[in-house]
Amino acid sequence: MTAVSNDLQIMGVMNITPDSFSDGGKYFSTSGVNIPQAIDSAAEMLGEGVHWLDIGGESTRPGAAKVSVQEELDRVIPVIEALHDRFETAISVDTSQPEVIKAAAKAGASMVNDVRALQVEGALEAAVQGNLSVCLMHMQGDPQNMQDRPVYNSVMEEVKSFLSNRVKAVLAAGIPADKICLDPGFGFGKSLEHNLQMVTNLLSLKALGYPLLVGFSRKSMIGAITGRAVEDRETGTALLNLVALQNGASIFRVHNVSAAADMLKIWRSLEEVR
Repeated sequence: MTAVSNDLQIMGVMNITPDSFSDGGKYFSTSGVNIPQAIDSAAEMLGEGVHWLDIGGESTRPGAAKVSVQEELDRVIPVIEALHDRFETAISVDTSQPEVIKAAAKAGASMVNDVRALQVEGALEAAVQGNLSVCLMHMQGDPQNMQDRPVYNSVMEEVKSFLSNRVKAVLAAGIPADKICLDPGFGFGKSLEHNLQMVTNLLSLKALGYPLLVGFSRKSMIGAITGRAVEDRETGTALLNLVALQNGASIFRVHNVSAAADMLKIWRSLEEVR
């Protein structure tokens, strides 16, 4: 089991799907999984300074179609096996399904990154059995309906309460505290206003005592503010990551590793002269 530290880290996104909002079809098409492309991209990310490779086989963009467990297995397990055989970097599996969690652990994954926070029946037990670290995320609703007018009395208090309760369940199941990180779930059942409130109040989540992972990469909140298309949101991604870093985040889930690495290099240089 790989520990999750508060050291600054970059998680590189690899969606093995035909329909993810940014990299859908890059590693997967109707002809199947493109293992050579996945290996080449992983090697490039490693050269740019990635710490985690996050492999997912279910698109969780708003309105995304559901996939079967078998289809998810067919997408992600060959990629995890191939990357584990060739590289020494840590691998996380982006899934909610216990069958996928179990198979991914056997294939070489060391973390489960779950948008449903291990609430699917059997998922928490599978993470324990697989000796995995966990990233617990908050989502209101499901990908199919999560952006249908999300409502909160207090988004920060509700997200914090949910994550605190999930941490208690994970600890009770036997996963140590140093194997847990938290993701507030930007864009997962939140309006633009909710997302902005969370960015500026991340320290309240940091008070729970666990590393914070943030995923802003190319998301619609950036488009809503800037009017830019998905492929032209790297500046917005980098700026949000920087603000999140200043407010306690330490793990940055991105498509563009080099931009995140540059941001962290500049941050560290500034910290050294303070």
